[in-house]
Amino acid sequence: MDWLGSKVAGSMASDAVSVPAAQDDNGDPQANGTNQEAQSGETETLSKRQKKKLLKQQQWEEQRDLRKQKRKERKQQRRLERQTLTEDGTECPTRKRLRREVEPSPLRLVIDCSFDNLMILKDVKKLHKQIQRCYAENRRAAHPVQFYITSHGGQLKQNMDEINKGWVNWKDVHIKPEHFHEVLSREDLVYLTSDSPNVLQELDENKAYVIGGLVDHNHHKGISFERAKELGIAHAQLPLGSFVKMNSRKVLAVNHVFEILLAYLEKRDWKEAFFTVLPQRKGAVPVGQEDTQEQGDGDEEEDSDRDSSPYEAATEKTQEDTKDQSNDQLKDAS
Repeated sequence: MDWLGSKVAGSMASDAVSVPAAQDDNGDPQANGTNQEAQSGETETLSKRQKKKLLKQQQWEEQRDLRKQKRKERKQQRRLERQTLTEDGTECPTRKRLRREVEPSPLRLVIDCSFDNLMILKDVKKLHKQIQRCYAENRRAAHPVQFYITSHGGQLKQNMDEINKGWVNWKDVHIKPEHFHEVLSREDLVYLTSDSPNVLQELDENKAYVIGGLVDHNHHKGISFERAKELGIAHAQLPLGSFVKMNSRKVLAVNHVFEILLAYLEKRDWKEAFFTVLPQRKGAVPVGQEDTQEQGDGDEEEDSDRDSSPYEAATEKTQEDTKDQSNDQLKDAS
């Protein structure tokens, strides 16, 4: 009996020891407090932007069923509307947008992307967006041009591969890794640069006009003009100063130049082409009406840097010189 009692007492003592041990592992308030502090520390390390993003993601997930229900209701509503129109004998409107008649132009427009090493990644991404805009505008133009992208490689190609892999399926565009003067005949090339003393009066649709693919914020002024002279090819500037007065810095993005040329092919009027394309933030007004726009001059100078390219409109002095040269050329021709 004494042996049995000692056995039971020993077992109880063992249980008494094991219970605190379990409490140390699972129920220790200090250990739990440490875990909570670690979790709260992870939350506190999130920035305000990360917290806001996390909250938006949670809200998006919570509203998933609601969005699905709304889509279903809209689809059902459209179905009912089509049924009603059919019962009334009314012809259902087509969902496809009718495309106007297109007459392709033989004119070639080239974006020279050989300035890749002069740009930081941020500006390369801007150039990518401008090229996308050029492609989209050419696809829906009344007179689409023969579109070339040359010297395609480096940061630009890498960015396009990462962000927009669909570029490999683009239609009606020639994307070449070679330089433009290796792809096209030098006799046909005209480099568009605001530093050129030659002012375009009309577009020769048998020529290939080159636009410098560089977002440089005016850090590399004159580089496209120097390149044209080095290669011994023709160069010219748009007649911007003859028709337009801008409040901001006279800088045009790559897509602005591209779209202006597309607009000219359709309208055959430089003034109308400029004012169809130039953004309102440029403060563009017709030459001769600038007195009514004196207030606010230069307010958007910093903003214009976002899209700046090597094509910069000439200063007033250069504009006057080019006008005089153009008049002399016309006199000599007559």
